[in-house]
Amino acid sequence: MKIAIPTEDKSMEKGVCMSFGRAPYFLIYDMETGESMFAENSAANSRGGAGIKAAQAVVDTGAEALLTPRCGENAAGVIQAANLKIYKTMNDSIQDNIDAFKSGKLSLLDEIHAGFHGKGGE
Repeated sequence: MKIAIPTEDKSMEKGVCMSFGRAPYFLIYDMETGESMFAENSAANSRGGAGIKAAQAVVDTGAEALLTPRCGENAAGVIQAANLKIYKTMNDSIQDNIDAFKSGKLSLLDEIHAGFHGKGGE
């Protein structure tokens, strides 16, 4: 199973990005092999619709789950339509969140916000 995590940088040592749609990168981590790759988020600097574009980019990676601190409703709609589950990260450590996911300690993200729609945060 592959998981996606929004990140600030192309490093496992950096933290989880608080913004899903505007995250500079997505870590794509293969749970079976331990292999990881960083995909650039081309939506990060979009004038609008960043969440939807970022969500489609995550879907296109083949990930089966998204680990993120928050997600807007439009992005969540794209993710959920592709049958990916969205889990709430527990802190900003990428490795801690991967470990928590492996051991079933992350809960599904149930607080989907309305989105920022041109206001910058999502």
